[in-house]
Amino acid sequence: MTIQISVMSEGGSGTAVPDISIEVDDVEEALMRVQKANIPIEYGPKTEPWGVRRFYVRDPLGKLINILQHE
Repeated sequence: MTIQISVMSEGGSGTAVPDISIEVDDVEEALMRVQKANIPIEYGPKTEPWGVRRFYVRDPLGKLINILQHE
């Protein structure tokens, strides 16, 4: 796995800038687990024009997490 560090000034599609992004192998599986755990989804799921499918959630401390998969 390649590690990538990015500094963002905009979240894309008019969204807030996430505190962290986590790329997963299967975003639909991650989404199913989040929904099963009754974790509120802040944005998405959505397939973005730049080739990722993603959704946002917040961790217990309020940090915005972008969970995504490149398509």
